[in-house]
Amino acid sequence: MIDINAYLGHFAFRQLRHSTADGLLRLMDRKRIDKAVVSSAAAITYRNAQAGNEELAAEVEGHRDRLIPFAVLNPAYAGWKHDLRVCREEFGMRGLRLYPHWHAYKVDDAACLELVRAAAAQKMPVSVPFRVEDRRQQSWLVDVPDVTQQEAMALLSAVPEAQFVFGNAGGFTGSALGKKNNGLPANYSIEISLLSSLAGNEIGQLIENLGDGRVLFGTGMPFHYPDGALVSLEVLDAAAAVKERIAEGNARRLLGL
Repeated sequence: MIDINAYLGHFAFRQLRHSTADGLLRLMDRKRIDKAVVSSAAAITYRNAQAGNEELAAEVEGHRDRLIPFAVLNPAYAGWKHDLRVCREEFGMRGLRLYPHWHAYKVDDAACLELVRAAAAQKMPVSVPFRVEDRRQQSWLVDVPDVTQQEAMALLSAVPEAQFVFGNAGGFTGSALGKKNNGLPANYSIEISLLSSLAGNEIGQLIENLGDGRVLFGTGMPFHYPDGALVSLEVLDAAAAVKERIAEGNARRLLGL
């Protein structure tokens, strides 16, 4: 199994368990997850996100057979072009993860679009978590709204050459993102960390509407317990081959593994 949505490092507003490479790998072993895409949790709140990428690169060293690093960059911060080159060429990071509301920019800002196009030119998938935490559980020091479905649709339409992963959210089937024949570019996938295959069967609906090639296994660990996503995949009413593609095959194709 390949988890497309995991994290390493500390987070400013709460203690995270299993937040080191060794700790996360032990958790993955217990849950029989082979590989995980990881980005820096610290980079979400660092003023200079590149410092988090530097910490991540050092943390995954020696574990790159199982931990696949994604860069977190802020296009509103000076020097992101240099930082992207370092992340790709020196740190070997395979993708990009964006936090527009935490980093105080809009997805249609020229700098954001330039960053996404630069990542796409490097064949780096672009992950956009709609939330870090449930807004009701955020620290009293911050009030950061979720990325909206409309923002996500605007971004994927503005940069059709990029490959996006949307996640850390639910309700996709209630918007065009999760509907069949939606008129949107087919340049995005959706990960299942906050989706259900029972109540509302949103995972099954996404498979029917978008195809099983655009649904990815993700857990959000260690912000979230991985068991919810594991159970959702296990009880999903789908053929074994479909479950295999969601669990592993689609991520391998997206990441070029």
